[in-house]
Amino acid sequence: MKGILSLLKMKTRSGKTGDDNTDSVLFSTAFAGQGVDDSMLVPWEARAVEVGAKRLPTSRGGKLLQGLWAKDKYMAHLDKDAVERMERFFEFAAIPSNRDVIRQDEYGNFMVVLLTGTIAVDRVQPWGEQLRLAETRPGDILGEMSLLDSGIRFSACTTLTDCEIAVLSAEAMDDMMSKDPQLAASLIALLARKLSLRLRVVSARLSDNQK
Repeated sequence: MKGILSLLKMKTRSGKTGDDNTDSVLFSTAFAGQGVDDSMLVPWEARAVEVGAKRLPTSRGGKLLQGLWAKDKYMAHLDKDAVERMERFFEFAAIPSNRDVIRQDEYGNFMVVLLTGTIAVDRVQPWGEQLRLAETRPGDILGEMSLLDSGIRFSACTTLTDCEIAVLSAEAMDDMMSKDPQLAASLIALLARKLSLRLRVVSARLSDNQK
């Protein structure tokens, strides 16, 4: 994370990095650095086809995103102008119920913001027990851990109802860093804070279930 923020500061000051080849290395090519080849990676384009996602107009998706983040303790630090600038980097989609948006133990290079509906977050424990970690509400963010660290998915995220979502891919994150580095830095910092809080809650739940 320190390296990411340092690069963003450099881009903010100069508008570009000293080496043009580093523009996309942080996100869209980070999976290759972890030994993940294309056959192992599940991008949003592939998952969208699998789950029967239908494109949602940006006008509707952006309005929902603005309204939800304005009420969020952390994301409210992004003002209306910042969220409007961010909309062009997101894809918006509608997904039917009972579809796996994210699957446990896969590599995926996108995160999801739930706009409407409910998504279940489940994890199958090493001993075979399936644990329901959460049933998310509109405004919740899913999958940002893999986007930030190129790691394997910790849990599965399945739609319990028809849902509308906003999707941010690794390529779009790189594009944001190049075109609006201050906005990207703010988003990364806020995602890290929200992720830290959620990991603490999940860790506590897992510990309680092992007692």
